[in-house]
Amino acid sequence: PVVVFMKGSPAQPLCGFSNAVVQILRLHGVEDYRAHDVLQDPDLRQGIKNYSNWPTIPQVYLNGEFVGGCDILLQMHQNGDLVEELKKLGIRSALLDAEKDQEKK
Repeated sequence: PVVVFMKGSPAQPLCGFSNAVVQILRLHGVEDYRAHDVLQDPDLRQGIKNYSNWPTIPQVYLNGEFVGGCDILLQMHQNGDLVEELKKLGIRSALLDAEKDQEKK
């Protein structure tokens, strides 16, 4: 349900914006997602930009729907929308559990 077109891989992002997307997903406990390294395929790199009509990489898709790039994902993370969008996909954000742990203290 989560796909990221990025520079590099989740284990080794090759640009700061791709790294930020990986870190945001990791914060939410999203480990099981498909990542495509656009640096390996120039046709894919240009094709995904044409498909989404979005000029930059990384690009994040939730359930096949284009969400945005690093800036959009960061904004969704900060305002809580990402938790809700993940819930729609049947993914419980790890941040919800972290909040519960904080409340217990």
